[in-house]
Amino acid sequence: MAPRKFFVGGNFKMNPSNLETKKALVTSLNQATLDPSVEVVIAPPSLYLIPVRELLNERIQVAAQNAYHQPSGAYTGEISPFQLRDAGIPWVILGHSERRTLFHETSELVAEKTKAALTEKLSVILCVGETLGEREAGKTAEVVEAQLEAVVKVLSEAQWSKVVIAYEPVWAIGTGKVATSAQAQEAHHDIRTYIAKAVSPAVAEQIRIIYGGSVNAKNAPESAAKPDVDGFLVGGASLKPEFADIVNSGKVKC
Repeated sequence: MAPRKFFVGGNFKMNPSNLETKKALVTSLNQATLDPSVEVVIAPPSLYLIPVRELLNERIQVAAQNAYHQPSGAYTGEISPFQLRDAGIPWVILGHSERRTLFHETSELVAEKTKAALTEKLSVILCVGETLGEREAGKTAEVVEAQLEAVVKVLSEAQWSKVVIAYEPVWAIGTGKVATSAQAQEAHHDIRTYIAKAVSPAVAEQIRIIYGGSVNAKNAPESAAKPDVDGFLVGGASLKPEFADIVNSGKVKC
C-alpha cells in the first residue's frame, strides 16, 4: 500500500481579528516554501472562508471550523455541509474539544455532523482526545475509542477514505504543554488498532492520524518521525511564520 500522504492543518480558531491581518497572513503562506508532497489545509473563521479561498494559491486548501448536520432550516448561527460545498469549501473540522467542552457537543452529535458532511462529499478532520484527568486515570484509549465508536456506527467503510483523525489531548491544547512523541505515537497506534478492529484493517492502514496540541516548529519533527503520526493540526503556530516549518517537518518521513 502507498505511504500515507503527510497532512498539516492550520486551525485559526477566532483569529486574527480583522480582514487585513488575514490577508497578510494568507500572503505570507502563499510566499512560503512548502513541501509539495504535504497536503495543507487552513481553517479561518467562517466569515473569512470565501475571501481566504480566493486569495490562496492552489497548493493550500480551506476548511470550515464547524458545520451542522441539517442541510437547511431554522438553525440560527449554523452553516450546513451543503452550503460549504456550494461555496467551494472542501474540508470541515468536526468534534474539536472546544466544541465538545464549551458548546457541549456530544460524540453522537459529532457523528451525525460527520455523516452529513461526508454525504455532501466534504472531507472531514475528525477530532478526538482526552482530558488531563482521563489521561492520569489511564483512560485515554477508552475515552478516544468511545468518541470514535459513535462515528463508526453511522459511517460506511468507504466513507472513511475522506476522514482524517486528529488526536488532540485536551490538556495540551493552548496550554503550552505537549504530548511527548512517545505519547503521541502510543495514542495514534491505539487509534489505528481500534479502527482495524471496528472498521477494517485496510481503512486502518490508509487513514491518516494527525496530532494536535501546542504543536510548534521545535517539537514537530520528533513527532513527525513516528510511524503512526501522519501530520499535525496546528493552532496558535498556524498564525506565525513557523507554520511553514511545521509543514516541512514531514520531510523526516522521506
